[in-house]
Amino acid sequence: MSALRILVPVKRVIDYAVKPRVNKAQTAVETAGVKHSMNPFDELSIEESVRIREKKSYGPGVDTIIAFSCGPPKAQDVLRTAMAMGADRSIHVEIKDGEEVEPLSIAKLLKAVVEKEKIDLVMCGKQAIDGDEGQTGQMLAGLLGWGQATQASKVSFEGEKNVLVEKEVDGGTETVKSRLPMVITTDLRLNEPRYASLPNIMKAKKKKIDKMTASDLGVDLTKRLKTIKVIEPPPRKGGGKVEDVDGMIAKLKELGAL
Repeated sequence: MSALRILVPVKRVIDYAVKPRVNKAQTAVETAGVKHSMNPFDELSIEESVRIREKKSYGPGVDTIIAFSCGPPKAQDVLRTAMAMGADRSIHVEIKDGEEVEPLSIAKLLKAVVEKEKIDLVMCGKQAIDGDEGQTGQMLAGLLGWGQATQASKVSFEGEKNVLVEKEVDGGTETVKSRLPMVITTDLRLNEPRYASLPNIMKAKKKKIDKMTASDLGVDLTKRLKTIKVIEPPPRKGGGKVEDVDGMIAKLKELGAL
């Protein structure tokens, strides 16, 4: 088995610390003038890929780590961040600002890149915090006919073919084994992503970003789903105080909870 070729999809999303607001037309979340950053789950994927190389946890080593993003021109910012964290180079499929791409289309783009770049392992976040759909990794594994392990909290290797992935389940943990090539989706307990140092940020500016379009990869981005309306959740009502257990029970009965 040769050294690993790892693909890490990353997405530019509204920063996790920003409270999103629905636009006036109620068609989407307002993104103009809002701080964006790399999807947190994708940061975990980059970090884990770099750790596999640094810790030499895979015998033959890591040949290359490629970051991929499908997004507007500003998506190059998260690709530069990924390269500053340790990715070797990047691929950017550019779309118009404000254009949305469905998970199945992203999975098809990734499939094309996997085949073009002879990828052995795809390490992607379990979901993006904007759409919260959590579908791309599973769809990609299905399109490729590869094994998959989702919501990884620990990744280790057994020989040159087998991958052990541990994940949290209700009441404990579950460990699954699969063979390379495969798709892994990452969860928050997997690692603590590093901060990109200034020297690495400067080095990332010299690393290569291959720009291409969906048509270059033979993928049609036509949407199959239409968002009808987006509304904010109703404001939470204030709680009430009760004097004792009997008062609590009476209140629960009044609310129809008992």
